[in-house]
Amino acid sequence: MSFRSLTRRSAGLLLAAGLLTTAAPVTLQAQEYTAENPLTVALVLHGTRGDKSFLDSATAGVERAAAELPVEIKVIEAGYDRGRWEPAFADATDTGYDVVIVGTFDMTGFVAKLAPEYPDTKFIIFDDSPDFSTGCCSNVLALQYQTSAAGYLAGFAAAKLSTTGILGTIIGMEFPTVTDFKVGFDEGAKAANPDIQILNTVAGTFSDPAKGKEMALAQLGQGADVIFPIAGGTGIGALQAVRDAGKLAVGVDSDQAEIFAETDPAQADVIFTSVEKKVGDSLFLALQQTIDGTAAYGSAVLLGMPEGAVGISKNAYYEKLVPAEVRTEIDALEAKINSGELVPATAMK
Repeated sequence: MSFRSLTRRSAGLLLAAGLLTTAAPVTLQAQEYTAENPLTVALVLHGTRGDKSFLDSATAGVERAAAELPVEIKVIEAGYDRGRWEPAFADATDTGYDVVIVGTFDMTGFVAKLAPEYPDTKFIIFDDSPDFSTGCCSNVLALQYQTSAAGYLAGFAAAKLSTTGILGTIIGMEFPTVTDFKVGFDEGAKAANPDIQILNTVAGTFSDPAKGKEMALAQLGQGADVIFPIAGGTGIGALQAVRDAGKLAVGVDSDQAEIFAETDPAQADVIFTSVEKKVGDSLFLALQQTIDGTAAYGSAVLLGMPEGAVGISKNAYYEKLVPAEVRTEIDALEAKINSGELVPATAMK
């Protein structure tokens, strides 16, 4: 199931995905938004565009909303200096946008602090959630993603493709929203090959490509022939190391092979699939539901593979690099996950 098909479902789909908290969702009053009276939206990036991953996906989602819906957007790049994140978020909130969007655990505390002070502003946070049980956040919608199922498929394929029997993973930081990728990847790899060896390194940062490259080179030196960087901008350096070594990689968050196809075809050629967390599409859907008045503010929702919010890239590189018999096995595993017959482990609770 594609996420595009998800956006055509009923507006109540997010509720059907399952609430993460006991807080009752609040359906805020719908307003009439038109091209002359658009929903005004600020996306505050705690980083910059150009990461070819997470933040680019979020930006693409709001840009799509601006193109297809009565939405006017402002993308604010706060950069990688942590001292600038809260002021940038506070400035956007104080400016009077109808909706302010931020992402990940780094920004959750700021949302929980400011949301009660601006009850007429709607907030969307992706990839994390405030504690709704405190009563802080009736005007906040939290979007979370269970990536372990898609990670399972990528890990299964990686183990099948490995000739050395050694895989590598590089994670930015150890938080459930990050480690969930690896939990599924490791389980899928071991399902394909119980003897598989999986090296793991924690970078401690999402914005240091040089460090990512160094870590990947170390894993390649230990015999890894497939590497899965789950580390944002840090992972770009890891992908470069894999490219230069002529080995294989799994992309993350977005379809990274397609992203690199024009600017760095050699890089695209080694990314046989990506584990996609479709942040942009989920933000588009959340804004669409905000406009029609059905968005479940006051709650957190967990979106996964059955909802089309996560998945693996099945593009020309996947068709070329993954043998047909392995693709058939993966399709069967995907069907079992979507039906509930197979339930991969997850770090998301």
